[in-house]
Amino acid sequence: MLIGVPKEIKTDEYRVGLIPSTITELVASGHDVEVETHAGEGSGISDDEYATAGAHVVATADQIFQRAELIVKVKEPLTAERKQLRRKRPVTMPSAR
Repeated sequence: MLIGVPKEIKTDEYRVGLIPSTITELVASGHDVEVETHAGEGSGISDDEYATAGAHVVATADQIFQRAELIVKVKEPLTAERKQLRRKRPVTMPSAR
């Protein structure tokens, strides 16, 4: 499965949908993961850390919304993102504690 992680665009949201250690596990289980460049910046996670974990770092969220079979976000999709969602394309938002 191709899993995509776009950068959060909601004001004052600096978290990211997946961290590198989780990506390592997903890749080890046979999944492909794409992360938008700078998605982890607000959480102190570099693109290089994502690449080292096995993710493909892509230039835009558009690429993720077009290709990913599952999209992982922290917050609900905003209007600009909802316009890019396709039918039967799951979006998951892990609950924060």
